Amino acid sequence: MSRLAEFRAAEKALQEQLAQLESLKNDAGLKKEIEFEQKLQALMSTYDKSLRDIIAILDPTPSTVTAAPAGPKRRRARVVKVYQNPHTGELIETKGGNHRGLKAWKEQYGAETVDSWLRG
Repeated sequence: MSRLAEFRAAEKALQEQLAQLESLKNDAGLKKEIEFEQKLQALMSTYDKSLRDIIAILDPTPSTVTAAPAGPKRRRARVVKVYQNPHTGELIETKGGNHRGLKAWKEQYGAETVDSWLRG
């Protein structure tokens, strides 16, 4: 791109931004926000409070935006359960009900019976 084309593009962008600035200056909503900000700053300086103090007053719980993101929630560790087959004396230690031998016992003897073999 030539220097002249760069200059004209920058000049055009500047004119667009100036037009946008003028439209914002005439916006009633923006004027209200500016007035609110000025009054809030004056009130904060009167009571010697910072923006963090105001946020802490209005929202006492720590915000997730300012706080470091917490890691994924962790489940409680599963407890090891020990089942003892009274017929064979065999022991099965498992943290869940998906153990192959435990499933075989439940098919053979029934779930309620195998659950009664749980050692404390």
